[in-house]
Amino acid sequence: MPTNTKHPAVQISKNLAVLLVNLGTPEAPDATSVRRFLSDFLSDPRVVEIPKPIWWVILNAFILPTRPKAVAKAYQSIWWPEGSPLRVITERQCSALEKKLNVLYPGQGVSVRHAMSYGKPSIAEQLDELQRQGIDKIAIIPLYPQYSATTTAVVYDQLAKLQTKQRNIVDTRVNKQYFERPAYIHALAQSVIRHRQQHGSADKLLMSFHGIPQRCVELGDPYYEQCVATAQALAQKLELSEDQWGISFQSRLGKAQWLQPYTVDVVKQWGSEKLSSLDVICPAFAADCLETLEEISEEICEDFQNAGGGRFSYIPCLNDNEEHIDCLAEISQELLALN
Repeated sequence: MPTNTKHPAVQISKNLAVLLVNLGTPEAPDATSVRRFLSDFLSDPRVVEIPKPIWWVILNAFILPTRPKAVAKAYQSIWWPEGSPLRVITERQCSALEKKLNVLYPGQGVSVRHAMSYGKPSIAEQLDELQRQGIDKIAIIPLYPQYSATTTAVVYDQLAKLQTKQRNIVDTRVNKQYFERPAYIHALAQSVIRHRQQHGSADKLLMSFHGIPQRCVELGDPYYEQCVATAQALAQKLELSEDQWGISFQSRLGKAQWLQPYTVDVVKQWGSEKLSSLDVICPAFAADCLETLEEISEEICEDFQNAGGGRFSYIPCLNDNEEHIDCLAEISQELLALN
């Protein structure tokens, strides 16, 4: 047998990509589009942990026939000329992150795309397309700083479902959380500092996080403790005393007990105490959306001032702020082992 057979050289590719994943948005601010989105979102057992037959009746007999019209009206009040704020901002984040990564790591050619857990573009669609383009290593960053089974776990679920159908599975790394990452806390702090330089400092800063059912935490979801950790880290970074800030939870759905205190209750209480000024920031949201632009900026503002409060100011999400993109670039570098 010959011993000097030459084998063809194996080319090791470095086709890299980052996939930013957010929750999703209706395609248009109308009842039909909202109904389609809500049906997809609220049918996920990760989101609503009620026995499926019972929830199917509630969802299809009570929620979907009535709620889409009201939600569509709310979307209409915040819709941008370019489209859904959440989608537009996520696209801007992708563009900024791709530019940042290719400046920091020239020659690597990192592509950055986005996907939505519900709606389009889906996680499966984007991963399939990246694989067709020859991408063989993908960093997935769910845009939820605090982990919850109701949000981040959905990304893991959809990835696992896709991989069961694949023979040649792409090397995929998922970032689980970044609630205490120094770069994230720094980005939040800088957003507060810039806002106050422009609008003045308020008497109190309220950190309003998206709520989840209390039962989820009792079953082991770490979301609550991670929200508290983020709030404490931000307050420490800003050197706030205990009476200068608070934490609360918004966007309650249904009659079950959710994480407390509820944002609406806190602002009404502070309003009744004649608090002269209040800033609200939403650290659980990576991009402005219905829950920040309508619920906080409009509804919660009205609740605070109707209760007797003074100036109300909403501090926008990190969106495509430079410090936020730096944080996402840091996470991408770690997942892709860029150098």
